[in-house]
Amino acid sequence: MDWIKVTLLACMALVVWMLVIEWNRFEPPPPVSAVTETFLSKDVRNEDLPDAERKTSNNDLPPQKIETDVTFVDSGSAGVITVITDVVKVNIDLRGGDIVEVELLEHLSDMPQDGGKPIKILQRSTQTNYIASSGLIGPNGTDSRERGRPVFVSLKNNYKFGEQKQLTVDLTTEQDSVEFTKRFIFTREGYDIKVKYLIDNRGSVDWRGSFFGQIKRDNSAPVELDTVLGQRPFLGGALKEPDKNFAKYSLNDIDNNNVATSLKGGWIAFLQHYFVSAWIPPHDDMNRYSFKKSNTQSSVYLFNFVGEEIRLAKGERGEYTANFYVGPKDQIELEKLAEHLDHVVDYGIFWVICKPIYQLLVFIHGVVGNWGWAIVGLTVVIKLLLFPLSAKSLKSMARLRSLQPEMERIKELYGDDRQKMGQEQMALWKKEKVNPVSGCLPMLLQMPVFISLYWVLMESIEIRHAPWLLWIKDLSAMDPYFVLPLVMGLSMWVMQKLQPLPSDPIQAKVMQYMPIAFTFMFLWFPSGLVLYWTINNLLSLAQQYVINRQISDVK
Repeated sequence: MDWIKVTLLACMALVVWMLVIEWNRFEPPPPVSAVTETFLSKDVRNEDLPDAERKTSNNDLPPQKIETDVTFVDSGSAGVITVITDVVKVNIDLRGGDIVEVELLEHLSDMPQDGGKPIKILQRSTQTNYIASSGLIGPNGTDSRERGRPVFVSLKNNYKFGEQKQLTVDLTTEQDSVEFTKRFIFTREGYDIKVKYLIDNRGSVDWRGSFFGQIKRDNSAPVELDTVLGQRPFLGGALKEPDKNFAKYSLNDIDNNNVATSLKGGWIAFLQHYFVSAWIPPHDDMNRYSFKKSNTQSSVYLFNFVGEEIRLAKGERGEYTANFYVGPKDQIELEKLAEHLDHVVDYGIFWVICKPIYQLLVFIHGVVGNWGWAIVGLTVVIKLLLFPLSAKSLKSMARLRSLQPEMERIKELYGDDRQKMGQEQMALWKKEKVNPVSGCLPMLLQMPVFISLYWVLMESIEIRHAPWLLWIKDLSAMDPYFVLPLVMGLSMWVMQKLQPLPSDPIQAKVMQYMPIAFTFMFLWFPSGLVLYWTINNLLSLAQQYVINRQISDVK
């Protein structure tokens, strides 16, 4: 009997361990430094520009000596232009041509009935410094550590879509008879922005420079931060590395070590729950990437890439194009932009299961048109796929329950001789072809699927603020009236009544308290996840009832 007790306890310990492991993937908020600088008047500092060439040291380069007649400014804003599409509102500072604010018009901070407003992802204010910078560095670059950032000229202050499919915003400046056009290309419903430099070398000497893209972010928590039981999801940078398709680094990781790598193609991104910003350089170029803290602002982190050097002979024209994405973690769109960029939707070790679950969920939603019913449909499909294994296990448990009178008789006969009692019970189980440990199988089969669905629901922007029916207005939030968790707990309790309790009193007590423990734990879980577990329990309950009746009819 001892090995049975150990096995059952090990099964329960394994389930708890898997939950704890996944729970620990969420991180407590790091300490946030007080923001004492007014970022309304400052964006990328000269010292924060990336290195134009690879150096053996991670320290900043000394000031570059560049003779130029381009207009530079060291502080203050040169004016901000606004671009509005169907899905985003973007503010671009004419100083440097940096994207300093992005509002997501279709993603609100709260439910509309609760006064939700469009979320600001990128923002430059006294509380938050999160901007996307880009420019040209190097021997003839427009951006210099010594002289500062260039001031561009725009024909208009506000841009909106008319009948066109694309909206082009041109910013222009000139340096030493070289004309630069920094062109932003927007689509009506897209979150990706093309940033293109058009360079016309009308001077008498060759021109050299490299494009850089940078995400500058302080360590403040997002204002609209989704939390689970007081824990918060990952906040930090990610990139593709030569030997790794997806590598992520928290802000604490970057505190301890800088990150630097080079590879053909690639991308860099900054991640927060549901949303991401990312630079995607040309996939055919050899690009350099780095993550580090600012040398001048201790609470600010710099996520950079530098492209291949551009060389233009006198009289020659050239161009360079990179993509910048800022918006929801839309796996389909991100996958189109760059290889493995969709991995920013981080499923961890269960990605092999999560990916098909997500694809199946999207497919079912395309049929039923509601994410809540899509979860119900997904539950039914998963239940059907696992039916052969779970049915075999439930039949074994039903037979074991029918043997309870005989097991009680053995316990009365050999209660004082535990070894003999165990031998007799083993003989009975062998004779009737039942396995008492098989009761763990349904739960063990469900746990990887359960945890995978947990991450699918937690990471999928589609579920955020998605209603189901009646009082369930947001499947990514907990049930406000705790109805689903209570129904789940009740269904779990009824299922226990249809299964035999372990003969060991301690094990029996543990099993009796499990519905209570699970109900309490699920009170704060996303209602979409509780919906899955509740429907799964109800289907298992019906399956167990039918199997018990079949075995009873045979007898």
